[in-house]
Amino acid sequence: MVKAVIIAGGRGERFWPKSRIKTPKQLLPIASKRSMIYETVKRISPLVKSRNILIIARKGLGPRIENEIPKIPTKNIVFEPFGRDTAAAVGLGAILVENENPDSVMVVLPADHVIGEPRKFLKILKVAIKTAQDTDSLVTMGIMPTRPETGYGYIEMGLRFTVYGLRLVHRVRRFTEKPDRKKALKFMKSGKYLWNSGMFIWRTSVILEAMRKYMPKLYRGLLEIQKALGTSKEKKVIERVYKKLDKVSIDYGIMEKAKNTLVVKADYLWDDVGNWQALERILPKDKEGNITKGEVSSLDTRDSIILCGKGMVGTIGIKDLIIISTEDATLICPKDRAQEVKELVHKLGKNPKLKKYTE
Repeated sequence: MVKAVIIAGGRGERFWPKSRIKTPKQLLPIASKRSMIYETVKRISPLVKSRNILIIARKGLGPRIENEIPKIPTKNIVFEPFGRDTAAAVGLGAILVENENPDSVMVVLPADHVIGEPRKFLKILKVAIKTAQDTDSLVTMGIMPTRPETGYGYIEMGLRFTVYGLRLVHRVRRFTEKPDRKKALKFMKSGKYLWNSGMFIWRTSVILEAMRKYMPKLYRGLLEIQKALGTSKEKKVIERVYKKLDKVSIDYGIMEKAKNTLVVKADYLWDDVGNWQALERILPKDKEGNITKGEVSSLDTRDSIILCGKGMVGTIGIKDLIIISTEDATLICPKDRAQEVKELVHKLGKNPKLKKYTE
């Protein structure tokens, strides 16, 4: 039995002003005509039936998620009462899957990534699933780097583990945090490093054992929740347990510590779409190097990203800018400062008069 757990709890703050608390990035058509969560479900559907897809989402997004992916049973959309990063979300998904089908293979996918070549993605995912079925390992998919990217974590490959269907599986030597450009270039040239995709494949028994060993507080909380599943106390117990959990990522909490980690090399097109600048790698440009959507008219404008949601945007004599215009807010910033949009959103959230523009 293979189950897919899609993590959809993020806020996508770097995609403000399009992304808001009530309409986060995964619910927006950032890279296509449909929302990112819709595309994620569509991508996995040939391999995993709708009834075996579980969504772990942030409280308050229910109707919007159901509207985006109506084929997923309502009972399969589970809401975290508090945001506690990916370790808690993965743990909650694991016990829900384990409770229904013990020791199933669990495929963990973020809801907000762009993946090209869906057939190749599924082919490589099958290799990862086979690896997880046959071994007591924590498996991830590592993307072969195409540029010296400083915004991603990296995985250093160790010895070859085995070969399935001509796709190489390696032991993980170590996980590495986001490097500077010099180090990223060195990683890329060495051929020993892959991008950390944030996609994981394992049997539920294996990840729960890893949590028992490396995150005992989380594991004890998950056992409490598991005992309450299907009872009248379920909702209250989840809320009580979650309130006490630390905010820890699955990478830091488990993957960087575990010794039984494997990585499958993947060469399909992939992007985690971290901020507006990522659109340059995904969407087509005009002859001046601009990416535009909506009603935009420009003079002497080059290498810019201009998205107009309502009305019209006109530009003259600009270069390397991001301009995102919505019905009630507009963002203007240099492309090389796109990461700082998150800081702007936090600043807005602290201002009583401007907080409404983040909601």
